[in-house]
Amino acid sequence: MIIVEPSTPHASGTKELLEQSHALMLSLFSADACHFLELDALAADNIHLFAAREGDAVIGTGALAIKDGYGEVKSMFTSEAARGKGVAAALLRQIEDTARGLDLPALKLETGDVLYAAHRLYQRHGFTFCGPFGSYVEAPESVFMEKLL
Repeated sequence: MIIVEPSTPHASGTKELLEQSHALMLSLFSADACHFLELDALAADNIHLFAAREGDAVIGTGALAIKDGYGEVKSMFTSEAARGKGVAAALLRQIEDTARGLDLPALKLETGDVLYAAHRLYQRHGFTFCGPFGSYVEAPESVFMEKLL
């Protein structure tokens, strides 16, 4: 059974997955196109970080960054061994439930242009493609999506 619960970026298991995610993004995209939050930034007051676990093993991460007028989905990552088990969907449901509980009107996200499985996941959960938001600018390696809540 997949359990999704609040976590901290330096917690055992969570930290390692976040570091794996950062390494993967840096291997796929230019450093300028990597918009992940560093571990200390994920501990900020406006961030709700979640870890998914199966037993004692942390198998996924996801975060909600509270912005002015919306929430941003950040740090979505599933361990390679757990892909296809519904981990990302469970994390995304928790992020959306948290955003709704905070009365946020929308969720937005930036993801990589070649992360097709992520695009499909977000579309299955009601996200649609949109333009840049916040401090993001149009970039060939970025895809932007949103969901009204």
